[in-house]
Amino acid sequence: MVTKTLVNHCLSTSYDQIPQEVKLHGKRSLLNWMGVAIGASTHPSIDMLLEVTKDLKTAEQASIFGREEKVDLLMAALINGTSSHIFDYDDTHLDTIHHPSGPVAPVVFALGEHLGLSGEEILHAFILGCEAELRIANAVYPSHYQLGWHITSTTGVFGAAIAAGILLKLDREQLTWALGIAGTQSSGLREVFGTMTKPFHPGKAAQNGLLAALLAKKGFTSSEQILEAKRGFANVLAPEHDLEKVNVLWGEDWELLKNSFKPYACGIVLHPSIDACIYLQSRVSPEDLQSIELKVHPYVLELTGKETPQTGLEGKFSVYFTAAIAFLDGDASERQYTDEKVKNEKVLEMQKKISITIDEAIKEEEVEVTAILKDGSEITHKVEHAKGSIQNPMQEKELLAKFSSLVEGNLGKSSSDSMANFLLHLDEYPSIAKLILMNQKNKVLSK
Repeated sequence: MVTKTLVNHCLSTSYDQIPQEVKLHGKRSLLNWMGVAIGASTHPSIDMLLEVTKDLKTAEQASIFGREEKVDLLMAALINGTSSHIFDYDDTHLDTIHHPSGPVAPVVFALGEHLGLSGEEILHAFILGCEAELRIANAVYPSHYQLGWHITSTTGVFGAAIAAGILLKLDREQLTWALGIAGTQSSGLREVFGTMTKPFHPGKAAQNGLLAALLAKKGFTSSEQILEAKRGFANVLAPEHDLEKVNVLWGEDWELLKNSFKPYACGIVLHPSIDACIYLQSRVSPEDLQSIELKVHPYVLELTGKETPQTGLEGKFSVYFTAAIAFLDGDASERQYTDEKVKNEKVLEMQKKISITIDEAIKEEEVEVTAILKDGSEITHKVEHAKGSIQNPMQEKELLAKFSSLVEGNLGKSSSDSMANFLLHLDEYPSIAKLILMNQKNKVLSK
């Protein structure tokens, strides 16, 4: 009854029952998502996806954020979901390394625009979709992830289906079918990390979840126990799981509040190392430095062990490159992850000074760094909670600064500020028509 109980929870939780702090965090999550989606909207991979839509001659039903094109609902979900993950700068549920907004936000905005829905309806569906996918992620992590599945995609498809189902006003039977249809489309392999296909994952999860809900609304049947069945999601894709976590303390303990925002444009496992190297930068000059040793959790080398990245994208999966730019530049924003930067002689020399040691006692959110100076002295520092973690979160003003840095170059400062204000007050608007106008109008003006 895990699946049906989850459906009942989602359909019986009204907007008024959601705590104010959860609503606020939901709006901040959407602000962060919109910023990273617009920031990457001109990436070559987005151009490729749009070329496919032109080849297919799709309907113009929903917007691509950061661009003037409109495409059909399914392609809008795919493209906006993909763009939001390109920079690896999106939100992260640290307990499961899951990026919850990527598969859900594209769905609620596409349907919100197409159906003329209110900001409150959109936020309501977004929060419940994220809550559902995060609880499913809790149930299968870490064995599911360790097996090689990209958890953002594989569990995100359920969040997308829940959100779409709420906005499409599916009944309990239909929403249960939607989860079944979504579950059989659950996929995404970690093998493709470091390529254009990794950000494709949340986009595909969004598209698949939306399609599942659209089909279920037509009466398309599926399993009614997709999460718990012998040949269902958990038993097939997670050798170890605890499905009690899907529905426990529903409405009391909100997983969305554990969603964190990234100050750096790379995987969350690198953030402690970045903080550590930025700390060293303020205390050691490159000329005085002999070497840097980082003691890290095993995931760091497993996920980001590329020693000689050849592109900016590969740099996001290299702790050596990332530590080098953090020490040299005091930052690891999207501006650091360029093809030119990974080939920079100064950066390459710095990378040679960095060594990585795996320490099983180090937690995922920690790092111990030791800088050895040329005079033989040492500086040691431990990061227990990196910037952007739940214990050391980005503040709203920092989120707004991040949003501006990603959006202004595309839409201009005026539109950036207006859009940010709209998103932080989303539930006060009767529709998102103004938001869509901000996106379309300023793309035309900027041509």
